[in-house]
Amino acid sequence: MPVRRTALLATLAAALAATASLPAAAQSGPGWTTLLDGTSLDGWNQVGESNWRIEDGAVVADKLTSKTPAHLVSKNSYKNFMLHVEFWASEDANSGVYLRCADPNNITDRSCYEVNIFDQRPDPTYGTGAIVHYAEVDPMPKAAGQWSTFEIVADGRKITAALNGKKTAEVRNGLFSEGPLTLQHGAGTIKFRKVAIKPL
Repeated sequence: MPVRRTALLATLAAALAATASLPAAAQSGPGWTTLLDGTSLDGWNQVGESNWRIEDGAVVADKLTSKTPAHLVSKNSYKNFMLHVEFWASEDANSGVYLRCADPNNITDRSCYEVNIFDQRPDPTYGTGAIVHYAEVDPMPKAAGQWSTFEIVADGRKITAALNGKKTAEVRNGLFSEGPLTLQHGAGTIKFRKVAIKPL
């Protein structure tokens, strides 16, 4: 086989492999529902006090006005799903994506599964990419200063999280089986550009 054709096929195979590792949400394929697209907060309730707003095609928060973290809480409840989240965090951001929350009005990392966004967490074992209290991350990746993607799968007792295509945490736990999703603002600046979900 000519060298040029061999190189072309190798490049194509690598591109297909990279695409296959991404969830269909990135292409808004069949079965996916966009929950947030950076143009509206429809479909979300606010719990806590922060300055959530639409800015440059993203939902942004950078000023917490309550003593406890603020959350955008999905109006719908979800059980088994694939979740695609595009976010940008400042170096001092404390944020996260919460799953299957038991009480949509009282949200903590003890009443939901939290996939963390917290590069400066004092204990990095549950920092960015970890599922707080349930699945540590080692080494902890950094997400600050760039657009990143979480790919989260909740399937029965098994929950997995991947940051920018690389799996960071996995847990088997049946404590929370269904509930709303939330997007947290606890400190710094957090931006969410897209959130999409596909039921399993």
